[in-house]
Amino acid sequence: MTQTMATLLLFLVVVIVVPVLGRCPPPANETAYQQFLRQHYNKCGMGTKDCPSVMSERCLSKPCKLKNSFIINATTKQIQDVCGKGGTPMSGDLRQSTSPFQVLTCKNKGPESPPCKFQGVKSSRYIVIACNAENYPVHFDESIIP
Repeated sequence: MTQTMATLLLFLVVVIVVPVLGRCPPPANETAYQQFLRQHYNKCGMGTKDCPSVMSERCLSKPCKLKNSFIINATTKQIQDVCGKGGTPMSGDLRQSTSPFQVLTCKNKGPESPPCKFQGVKSSRYIVIACNAENYPVHFDESIIP
């Protein structure tokens, strides 16, 4: 192998392989609603100690997010209903739920770069979400303790 070929091969490894290994890309062709579900919904009812693994699995820890909230113990229909009869209009495209949801908030107590040190806090809260024109949630804005 010539030195030029070796240099080219090394260049390709650095340019292509290294960035791929250091990232956690979202699924291809993910819609805004699918992204909302990936980032803010857990149908299995996760516990406070599940934050590190779930944040990593959902591609939310590269770099470490300061905090992220998951709606738990609810159905996607219940969450989607906040965009309709189950929500009260606020400013812009935001709506507040008329009933509280179980929310688990994962907060990073460590560095901004991995390994992240997430700790979870679970509570009952009203959620404030943004909805698109098709009445699907696309952004988790905040949650309000009743």
